[in-house]
Amino acid sequence: MNGGSRARRLTSRLATQGTAFGQGAAARRLRFRRGARGPEVPAADEFTTHSRLSWLRWLNSAGTRIGTSLDLERTAQELAEFCVPRLADGAAVDLLESVLHGEEGERETGGIPIMRAMAVHAIDALASLEPSPVGEIVDRSIYHRATLLISRVLQRRESVLISRMTEEDLARIAPTESAAQKMRETGVHSYMAVPLVARGVLLGTADFVRARDSPPLTPTDLTLAEQLASKAAVFIDNARLYGREREHVLSLQRSLLPRATPHTPGLRVHTGYAPAFDARGVGGDWYDVVALPSGRTALVVGDVMGHGLPAAATMGRLRAVARTLMTLDIAPERVLARLDLATRDLEDDQVATCLCAVYDPADSSYTLASAGHPPPLLVGPDGTPSYVDVPTGAPLGAGVIPYDPLRLPGPVGSRLVLYTDGLVKTRTDDVDTQLDRLRQQAAGMAPERLDDCGLLTSAADDDARFDEAVLLVAAGTRTEDIDLRVWDLPAGGTAASAARKLVTEQLHLWDMAELADVTELVVSELVGNALRYGGGGPGQLRLLRNERLTVEVSDTGPDLPQIQHADVSDEGGRGLQLINMLCRRWGSCRTATGKVVWAEQNIP
Repeated sequence: MNGGSRARRLTSRLATQGTAFGQGAAARRLRFRRGARGPEVPAADEFTTHSRLSWLRWLNSAGTRIGTSLDLERTAQELAEFCVPRLADGAAVDLLESVLHGEEGERETGGIPIMRAMAVHAIDALASLEPSPVGEIVDRSIYHRATLLISRVLQRRESVLISRMTEEDLARIAPTESAAQKMRETGVHSYMAVPLVARGVLLGTADFVRARDSPPLTPTDLTLAEQLASKAAVFIDNARLYGREREHVLSLQRSLLPRATPHTPGLRVHTGYAPAFDARGVGGDWYDVVALPSGRTALVVGDVMGHGLPAAATMGRLRAVARTLMTLDIAPERVLARLDLATRDLEDDQVATCLCAVYDPADSSYTLASAGHPPPLLVGPDGTPSYVDVPTGAPLGAGVIPYDPLRLPGPVGSRLVLYTDGLVKTRTDDVDTQLDRLRQQAAGMAPERLDDCGLLTSAADDDARFDEAVLLVAAGTRTEDIDLRVWDLPAGGTAASAARKLVTEQLHLWDMAELADVTELVVSELVGNALRYGGGGPGQLRLLRNERLTVEVSDTGPDLPQIQHADVSDEGGRGLQLINMLCRRWGSCRTATGKVVWAEQNIP
């Protein structure tokens, strides 16, 4: 009894509400509308319990058809498309500009916020209407017209309904005279607008129109539109919150990546980063390019397992350690070994993959070492790509060392492609299929597009990319285009005089004679150090002119030189002190055959 009485009272209330603005022949024509508007929709004066359940099912289906993604534009478009043609012949959705930037929106009433047109959808007969162009900011001046009805929606958050429009109503609805004329021509006769409010915050507005033979909009339609707007506003606000979180994670990720790559002699490096669409896919991919002494360049690409803020924070720490080690000009395999120790010291037990490469412009070669990372791709001068068979060690943090290096020739015109697995990874294909797809894409790509990181956009569709990706493309240039000279020094006591003569002649050829005296003194000390502590004496002498002038002497000795405190009576120990005073900086590093000592001067 109670349930039946409640249903009769509800049916009676809706029927009364539906007939308030639907009397006469127009309302009677509303009784059975089939076809374009989907299932049978009852007339406003025939709003029975059965029809109410039909509308409730329609509203309930909004939960599966609106908000299918956490994208603001797509959610707004889904709202407009859901309403046409079931509720209206045309629909438009505008959102606050602040909402698009992740901000909260308007909590207080009274002001006119900046709006942007986000979605428009209409039946074919209304294709000629002139709504605000999607994606553009709505002309704010039109909202300041006191007679414009949409201003009331924005200022008071009140819905607007006009069942039968007059010429005066057209002027209050259309933002321009041209738009009003299009509405006349297409026979638009009904209009309503509702605010999009979620959690007490105004997010935007939704407008609806009916035209020609469609029945007028009624208070019942307005009630349905308000209910739908309430649901859609929650979806829009969720998309806003998600977008703000994603931007925060991306901002952290990008702040931890290099802002610019240094200019290095003999090597052009292009880098790219593609975030995942889902904020949960953002994490620990990174790259780095470090300029080393004597024109060498260190390239690093890494990927921390996992996603989110913890992975990004771990990435930042590992990148800082890797950059410090590479700056010390440590060999790639030794860099990975020390990175493994640093990763094991992290409290969160993270694991990462990493690939290190050092390019030497003197012989156009790479020295590579891998810690569980995907193999690099070498694209030859003729455009033929092939994977480099780098010995793959255990990932960082696994505690399995050492790592084995590989020396790889890099012919002029070739390109070495380093990347993270997000570039190739899909949810369905195995690793071999993914790598083969990347190789085929690189084979059909022009060198210029390869340098522009075209593989980031062609490797996977945007919708399919569920993990972020980093890409680094390195291309070697001609050796003769580099101001680098390499000489083999003679053994014995004539090495110092030969080195002084070589650098003096070269500096005169470079029109840098003013640096000859200091450079002769520096190279004498470096060669003398190699004769005394270098085992078999000096090996090679390098002279590089780039942003600065660098002198480098190699030998086979294992011990790295250090500045010592020399007493007045000591006969030696002042050579490195002298170099330290005359040069901008100096340093040394171990190599596979011994060590290298270098010194760098500023060029006037």
